[in-house]
Amino acid sequence: MLSFRLIYSDGYYLPIGPHVFPAEKYRLVRDRLIETGIAQSSDFLTPEPAEDRDILLVHTPEYVRKLTTGTLSAREEMELEIPYSPELVSAFWLAAGGSILAAKCALQNGVSINIGGGFHHAFPDHGEGFCMINDVAVAIRRLQRDDKIRTAMTVDCDVHHGNGTAAIFAGTRTASAPLPSAGASTLDSSSLSSVPPGKIRGAHAGEVFTISLHQHNNYPLWKPPSSIDVDLPDGIGDDDYLAWLDNALSSGLRQFEPDLLCYIAGADPYREDQLGGLSLTIQGLKRRDELVFRVARARNIPVMVTFAGGYAQNVEDTVTIHCNTVIAAKEVRSAKSRS
Repeated sequence: MLSFRLIYSDGYYLPIGPHVFPAEKYRLVRDRLIETGIAQSSDFLTPEPAEDRDILLVHTPEYVRKLTTGTLSAREEMELEIPYSPELVSAFWLAAGGSILAAKCALQNGVSINIGGGFHHAFPDHGEGFCMINDVAVAIRRLQRDDKIRTAMTVDCDVHHGNGTAAIFAGTRTASAPLPSAGASTLDSSSLSSVPPGKIRGAHAGEVFTISLHQHNNYPLWKPPSSIDVDLPDGIGDDDYLAWLDNALSSGLRQFEPDLLCYIAGADPYREDQLGGLSLTIQGLKRRDELVFRVARARNIPVMVTFAGGYAQNVEDTVTIHCNTVIAAKEVRSAKSRS
C-alpha cells in the first residue's frame, strides 16, 4: 500500500473521438499501476466534480455560463481544439474536483497524485489547447478560500508553456541575464554537460509563484509571464534539462516559501512525443520527477501532482512515463523514511 493517495475516476475519459490527445491514458495508467503491483485499489480515491462556485474562483461567470449552456462561439470552440459536448464539460468539472482532492490529500500525506488534470492552457475567460478548465488554479484558489494554504508554487514541466496558469496568477516579469545552469544543492554538476543557450528570467509578486520549464519554439505563440520562465532550446536532453530545472527550483525557493507545490508532470518532453521537440528519455523524465519530489521533501513542502500532456507515438510510452511519476514519489518517500 502506498503512503499517499492517487486520485482517479473513469469519468476522466474525454469524449473527443479520434484525436492526438490519448483520452484512454488515464484508465491505462490506473490499470498498469495495479497490474504491476505499484499500487492497490485501496490507494485510489474517487473524486466528486468541482462545484460551480469552485470553478468561479478562477473562471469568469460568462465563460462558465457558455460552457454549461453549450453556447460557445465557433471561434471559442476552435481555440479549444477539442469538440464541445456536455459530457466533455462534466469530465473537466470532474478533473478539477480531482485536483482539489489531490491538493487536500497532499496537505495530509505530503504527496498526492491526480491521475488526470494539469489543463494549464485554460484562461479565466476561454479555453485553449485541449484545456477547458484550469484545474490546478481552481484547486489552489479553493484551498486558499478554505484557509488551508496561503501560498502555492506551480512547477510546470509540460513541454508547452503554462500560459493559462501564468495569466491567472500574473505577477511581473523583467528580463535578466541567464542564471547558472545548476544549483549545487541537488545535482552533482560534474555529471552535467555544458548547457546550451537558453533563458531563465523572471520576477515575482503575489501569493502564487509560477514556474514554467518549456520548449521555447513550441505552442503557444504568446507566452504571458510566469514568475520564472525557462525557455529551452529545441532538442535539449536529460542532463541539460535537469540542470535548468534544478536552477529554476533553487531560484524560486530562494524567493518564495510555498505552503503547497503543484507539479504539472507532463510526459511530452519525451523525445518521441508527437507535439514536442525536446529529447528527454523515459529514464530522464523519471529523474526529473525524482528531483522535484526530493527538493520538496527536503523542505517539507507538500506536493500535489497532475499529469498534463503526453502524445508519444506509442501510447504505452506515455503510460510508462506517468506511472514512473508514481514510482518516483514512492521511492523518494521510502528513501527519506529509511534515512
